[in-house]
Amino acid sequence: MKTINLKDYYPYYARDTFVDVSDELFAIFEESARAEATYKRKKYRYKAHYSLDRGDGIEHDILFVSLSPDEIYERKLTSQQLHAAIASLPDKQAKRIYAHYFMGMSKTAIATAEGVNKSQISRSIEKALRSIEKFLKTTY
Repeated sequence: MKTINLKDYYPYYARDTFVDVSDELFAIFEESARAEATYKRKKYRYKAHYSLDRGDGIEHDILFVSLSPDEIYERKLTSQQLHAAIASLPDKQAKRIYAHYFMGMSKTAIATAEGVNKSQISRSIEKALRSIEKFLKTTY
């Protein structure tokens, strides 16, 4: 019989809890801990040295954190609310918000493309953001 600390294996244990387990179970716990440590070491060591089409999953594990169904639904709902708020704006403000925040254009670039002063673009975007905030607070 071996004694293990459950706090070492289960993160939700806040205090040390020691339990006697059989030798076979202890060996399984140790093997699992070694395998997990090896996996973490490989992810850390080789994350930048594989191409994305290697197919071993290391890049996927590092780059894409899987979301829970609740998080997926919340993101979808937030996206729909944001698009509805932008759609409620006047056409010029909506285009300026889209160009600045979604396309990554600077306010100067937007002003140059529209042939207006940069301060007009800044005021328009600020007013649009206030309108979006008001829309989201009153609607949702």
